[in-house]
Amino acid sequence: MTLALTRRNVTALLGGLSAVPLLRGSGQAERYIDVRGGGDFKPVNVVVAPFGGDSGAAMTSIVVNNFKRSVFINPVEGGDMGADSAPNMDAARAANAQYVVTGRSGRGEGRMKTEFRLWDVGSGAQAAGQQYVTDPNNSRRVAHIVSDAIFSKITGEKGFFDTRVAFVDETGPRENRRKRLSIMDQDGANVRHLTRGDDLVVTPRFSPNSQELTYMAFGAEDPRVFLLNIDTGQREVVGNFPGMTFSPRFSPDGQRVVMSLEQSGSANLYSMDLRTRATTRLTDSGAIDTSPSYSPDGSKIVFESDRGGTQQIYVMGAGGGGANRISFGSGRYSTPVWSPKGDYIAFTRQGSGGFAIGVMKPDGSGERILTEGFHNEGPSWAPNGLFVMFFRNGGGGPKLHMTDIFGRGEFPVPTPGFASDPSWSPLLG
Repeated sequence: MTLALTRRNVTALLGGLSAVPLLRGSGQAERYIDVRGGGDFKPVNVVVAPFGGDSGAAMTSIVVNNFKRSVFINPVEGGDMGADSAPNMDAARAANAQYVVTGRSGRGEGRMKTEFRLWDVGSGAQAAGQQYVTDPNNSRRVAHIVSDAIFSKITGEKGFFDTRVAFVDETGPRENRRKRLSIMDQDGANVRHLTRGDDLVVTPRFSPNSQELTYMAFGAEDPRVFLLNIDTGQREVVGNFPGMTFSPRFSPDGQRVVMSLEQSGSANLYSMDLRTRATTRLTDSGAIDTSPSYSPDGSKIVFESDRGGTQQIYVMGAGGGGANRISFGSGRYSTPVWSPKGDYIAFTRQGSGGFAIGVMKPDGSGERILTEGFHNEGPSWAPNGLFVMFFRNGGGGPKLHMTDIFGRGEFPVPTPGFASDPSWSPLLG
């Protein structure tokens, strides 16, 4: 049986959570949706039967809400599914569902026990099942883990629900915005402000271990790049550099930060070893080189540069050297970000009075625009490489949105107010 989580991962992250597979029946259906299917693509219809138990309603609501924003899974009403031991497959077929989810979630003796089963309607067999026991304070996390396990079983892809999003919370009038570094669950719950708003903050970026953020702050002193431990609140300056510092981003192993430093009218890329604080200059073009992003294996860097006269996207080795231009469409290209899978680079393209979010392959081929609007910017990848989050200006200020990489669905991401510069964490588990 294929599951998206392991006992070791969830135990470490949820404070003693135990995860036990629930097996029933001999059939183990392996029907996966082709997420990259052609024009006749249809999402998989899934009935999420109301979970039993005193925490069941909340669990059901979170799972259904996750699936509504998943593009590839469509939650449908299925009527009375009957008992957990044998869901009503005739009712599921009448709802044109391919799968049924049943489960329970309740509290007892200071712990919360949650279990789910995923049933294949075609075969009548149980396709997956798991039981979790943990602290009741982790109920939302468990709902996201359940959603990920089901998403992975149906699609054959990693989930993305048990993640967090760092962003810049914006309040106040446009001419005097207060910008605070903030963090929340991917569905907009559990918002927490990490800075007070005394300094203007931009470009937060997660480390590969999800416990640290790197970001820029503009205050009374020169702009500086900071490292912030999300759990402890400990903050440290990456380094003091002359001139302006832009767009810090971690390497895939979390041992380095690459950034852009502006001096004498030009900006070049530098990498810093976070253990030794030694810096290495990567570009020397006399142009504006910025927005660097590592490939998943750490061997290459994609960045934007105006060295050819306009903003375009280039790729070079992680150690610097020659760079190859990969963007050749109409307009100006910026904010490139390499997919966690390595198969695409997301970007912002400006032209014809608008801003578009798109993806292209690392060699520049296969360019595809996902969404266009008055001002879209700042793409950030979900850890499974199937979704991109970005911010869009409009209606008085920026708001967060997400879309899948095929442009099949776009959804607003709820935030308390205006929000910009999203950064999607790796899977917490």
